[in-house]
Amino acid sequence: MNKVTFMPVHSLKPAEKAKTHTHTSYEAQQSFSSVLKQSIEKINEAQIQSDVMTEKLARGENIDLHQVMITSQKASITMQAALEVRNKVIEAYQEAMRMQV
Repeated sequence: MNKVTFMPVHSLKPAEKAKTHTHTSYEAQQSFSSVLKQSIEKINEAQIQSDVMTEKLARGENIDLHQVMITSQKASITMQAALEVRNKVIEAYQEAMRMQV
């Protein structure tokens, strides 16, 4: 049977020091707001694309019905996911507000 030996943590030497960057409150807010803005823009793009495809189908243009349905479902699922994330964020905020300090 093979014997397993463990090295003490203090004897391990990192190959290079890990670079850590601490973000200021302002940087964190800017990062969060940019991610939120990009996500909302993607949701909007999916909705617009679905609308365009549906209009083309309604006008009788040469477009496949299954492509219209796929685009519509993608937009719907994207919106549902965004709403669920929003609901979870609100729940987390409400829970944090109920905490006693």
